[in-house]
Amino acid sequence: MRLASSLSMIAALTLVVTGSAASAAVADASPRATARVDSAIISRGDLLTEPWRWPVPAPIRVVAPFRAPPTPFAAGHRGIDIEAAPAASVTAPAPGVVSFAGMVAGRPVVAIDHGDGVVSAIEPVVALVEAGASVAAGDAIGTVSTGGHCASGCVHFGVRVDGEYVSPYLFLGGLPRAVLLPSS
Repeated sequence: MRLASSLSMIAALTLVVTGSAASAAVADASPRATARVDSAIISRGDLLTEPWRWPVPAPIRVVAPFRAPPTPFAAGHRGIDIEAAPAASVTAPAPGVVSFAGMVAGRPVVAIDHGDGVVSAIEPVVALVEAGASVAAGDAIGTVSTGGHCASGCVHFGVRVDGEYVSPYLFLGGLPRAVLLPSS
């Protein structure tokens, strides 16, 4: 339970201290969603020992943060949008098995099952891999395509834990360290 409290506190303090987009994406989650995320990650502590990799090359610029919906079917943004040049390489954020590579709602998508109920999906991506292929973190899985909900030149990166969308920042690591400031 201490880890759950720590993750929530870090996300909140990072937003207060830095005001950064990365911290805002984590802090935007509703309390209900955050509690589910915390308990899901506690039971999968091994995933936190090795932060995931960004699926596109640096420099990394997040153009739309994660926004948890208040209810499962309500509006929200169930991932992050990352600026990426058309045809840029897309890589696996963590080891796993490709669970899907194909079209969804007219967009090319690659999904990777990382085990223990954790699945990532990236779109629009022209796949270089097929369903069933094992991938290591950093392996090329495709190239950035066109389409999707970004204006142009970006990918949508989503993560689900036991079917619930969570902020990819929880797996990517690299959140700025929270610094406690004295109260005025």
